[in-house]
Amino acid sequence: MLPLKATTTAAVAAATRPALNSNKCASSPLLRAGTRLRQQKANSNPFAVRSLPRSLYTLPSSTVSGSRRSMAYQKPNVLQQRSISTTPKVSAAEEAEEEDPLKAERFVDEADVVIVGAGPAGLSAAIRIKQRAEKEGKDIRVVVVEKGGEVGAHTLSGAVIEPSALSELIPDWKERGAPLLQPALHDSMVYLTKKWAIPMPHPPQMSNKGNYIVSLSNVVKWIGEQAEEIGVEVFPGFAASEVIYDEQGHVKGIATNDVGLDKDFKPKDNFERGMEIHGKVTLFGEGCHGSLTKSLISKFKLRDEGQYQTYGLGIKEVWEIDPKKHKPGTVIHTLGYPLDYQTYGGSFIYHLQDNMISLGLVVGLDYQNPYLSPYKEFQKFKDHPFVRQLLEGGRVLSYGARALIEGGFQAVPRLAFPGGALIGDSAGFVNVPKIKGTHNAIRSGMMAADAAFDAIVAGGDAGSMEPIKLDAYQEAYLKSPIYKELYEVRNVRPSFNTPLGLFGGSIWSGLDTFFLRGRVPFTFKVKHPDHQMLKPASHFRPIDYPKPDGKVTFDLLTSVSRTGTNHAENQPVHLRLKDPKVQVAHNLPVFDGPEQKFCPAGVYEYIDDEARPGHKRFNINSQNCIHCKTCDIKDPSQNINWTVPEGGGGPQYVDT
Repeated sequence: MLPLKATTTAAVAAATRPALNSNKCASSPLLRAGTRLRQQKANSNPFAVRSLPRSLYTLPSSTVSGSRRSMAYQKPNVLQQRSISTTPKVSAAEEAEEEDPLKAERFVDEADVVIVGAGPAGLSAAIRIKQRAEKEGKDIRVVVVEKGGEVGAHTLSGAVIEPSALSELIPDWKERGAPLLQPALHDSMVYLTKKWAIPMPHPPQMSNKGNYIVSLSNVVKWIGEQAEEIGVEVFPGFAASEVIYDEQGHVKGIATNDVGLDKDFKPKDNFERGMEIHGKVTLFGEGCHGSLTKSLISKFKLRDEGQYQTYGLGIKEVWEIDPKKHKPGTVIHTLGYPLDYQTYGGSFIYHLQDNMISLGLVVGLDYQNPYLSPYKEFQKFKDHPFVRQLLEGGRVLSYGARALIEGGFQAVPRLAFPGGALIGDSAGFVNVPKIKGTHNAIRSGMMAADAAFDAIVAGGDAGSMEPIKLDAYQEAYLKSPIYKELYEVRNVRPSFNTPLGLFGGSIWSGLDTFFLRGRVPFTFKVKHPDHQMLKPASHFRPIDYPKPDGKVTFDLLTSVSRTGTNHAENQPVHLRLKDPKVQVAHNLPVFDGPEQKFCPAGVYEYIDDEARPGHKRFNINSQNCIHCKTCDIKDPSQNINWTVPEGGGGPQYVDT
């Protein structure tokens, strides 16, 4: 594999395409992100749970220097043009823009490859393309857009990672200072009762010999730096809100959302129209349950009828603990308490370097009890004697939560469609029994990159913008290590969806992972989507959760304050209700308002309706949203549609 090589800013600037028509400019307007993002943060809600540090109000210097500066675009001032024009008449487009800025024509930028999401999959795809372009002397422009204010800001995982795929992509990652600092040295599995911790056999798939305990957000930041060094154009703070299709219905790129709108979708003083970025290939690496991925799966029917994805909600904290209790390299996984036998889930405790540990709880979102609160279950987990003794005397450094892909082999959709493909968690490559997905995300990005590069080069005409079909990527997946490892464990996660629950699933999983290794002539199916699994509240009793003590267990808003979450003030609510009446008319009386229990950020609540005494109304605190997407997945009415807010908003995760 060709090692990474720094590319001069002049070389990157030289790769900028010439203008093709009046609204396709050689100088990309992406540089305006700096000014816009600063204004957005400066105008952010001062009453939000927590504001971002001032150092985060601006984009990294690399974003506005060198090639980025060469791409600056200043929108022509229509009034100035008129003052020196010999003709007082203005175009219909100019009149329309003055009358309604929301109908103004978008600026269009063009690249060979457009990638949505600067996660492990997206960045790896970008690096692989540039590596091959450099090796073969080709000029391939790759643009990555990322909704987080910084690369890695929205990344959260356990995480123990298997470095094999990273070694294929960047063989000298150790010499380059990759933040894989703590090797995994000792594995253990524990079954928790209310008071006891009972050792269990450790499944072979969960062995972590040769792996590393990491902060995935820091690893992603580092991969982003490697991408920029090799000439990838990475633009954080840009939320891809729409897929752009050509006349034949093929994907031709994406559009970023309009910014500077108030809550009523009316332009504010800082309004800027979104822009389009077109490519010969568009790769979608949005992560779990991405909004664009959801639309693509539906449009191109990438998932067969009756084939469902299933999810979990992971809630995590990073602690600094007493050095006497710290055991670097220790990896602990648990089953049992605090979850009941019918609820799939488990917890983890990972000892990193520098007296830090990561701990968290994952709850399968196919749970049935509407009174269950994953966040409060996590507090119960920390209060277990086995965990509490470890945390006492320490302090919390950060908190976060995100939905996780759990469907495995059965739920992987078709990956390619005209003009693009799904990579990483957008496709669902997490190996649940192994509790890992980063290596598969990286490898999927590399496979898609190879298919995209070969197709672009085979196309020949550098000026052609015809969408490309990546059938070679789908074929590569079927022959890949990803397919093999997901197939072997395909029956483990679904085995827990039986009347025997945790016990039956554990027995089958042990048999399958230790002996059968997937060599059975059948495949269990996920029979229902997660939102259909919730049962009416009348079937259950409310759960009495203990009050937090402020030392080891905490109230929800205190935890949300540790995410660094921030959204621009007075922007449209990005959590859209298809029917504003459904929550109060159906979810509240039937399921006792499950949104205010399953959300790990306090976004949803039912409060007294001042206009209708004796009634409730549904309130959305969208400024608290940490982009986990649980609501879009678990809402039993499927009435909540998670969409992207203005780019740069959301959590600012640290060491997660």
